[in-house]
Amino acid sequence: MSLINEEIVGHYSHGSLNEVIQDGLQTMQNGSDSDPIDLLAGVDEFHMGGRSATKALAEKLQIRSDHRILDVGCGLGGAARYLASTFGCKVSGIDITAEYVAVGNQLNQSLGLDGQINLSVASATDMPFGDAEFDRASMLHVGMNVADKPALMAEIGRVTKPGGYFAVFDVMRVGGGVIEYPVAWAANESTSFVRSVDDYRGALEGASFEVIDITEKRDVALNFFEAIKARLAQGGPPPLGLHIVMGHDAKTKLVNMHENVQKGAIAPVQVLARKIATPR
Repeated sequence: MSLINEEIVGHYSHGSLNEVIQDGLQTMQNGSDSDPIDLLAGVDEFHMGGRSATKALAEKLQIRSDHRILDVGCGLGGAARYLASTFGCKVSGIDITAEYVAVGNQLNQSLGLDGQINLSVASATDMPFGDAEFDRASMLHVGMNVADKPALMAEIGRVTKPGGYFAVFDVMRVGGGVIEYPVAWAANESTSFVRSVDDYRGALEGASFEVIDITEKRDVALNFFEAIKARLAQGGPPPLGLHIVMGHDAKTKLVNMHENVQKGAIAPVQVLARKIATPR
């Protein structure tokens, strides 16, 4: 593993994540008849917009139950669990943070989803899959930790079937100004590789993807942050929330991300692309 990836893994690793999540889930289940997958969304949908952003991305993918789905940078597997439980499809997820993968697989087993979902430790630029294995692919808030966007898109293109859809929901550069750190994905610039929409488009087209739609989701992010602020004001963080995966400086990270989006430096952007046959 490269030194940069080791630093990224260190940024995300918690140490006792399984115990904290299990305790939080038990607390939330007391007196509740909600689906555990929905209760977990507060902590395992680790991106601006949370579950609603995952739903919006899934709608673009036109998923069927016979599809094989790849979730790039799966984290704890929240998006994978939503896709598998909603559409009945099979999902493979990869992430470089071993703790996330281990906890995600434990959750899948406890929820009876281990037959549909498999999460493994791997780099997004070197995945343990054969060519054209997947009908669909998704990536939510991952590219900011990958410096080489062309290599990232080339690897996703390699494992995606011709005609298959790939949906991205990443934080991108949408204006000038300094990005304030720390943020959820990085403590400083050394592991933050936020790039422009044009950079993503170029990388996708270079990997034989046709870009179908690009939608900036700035308002989604701002509403997301306002909702978090409102919940905190009403009584502190919930038993399962992003503060768990963001660590001791979660408040500072949230304030910085909110400010970075507000001033127009960054925004989450949703991209839909379709893999085309590689020219002969």
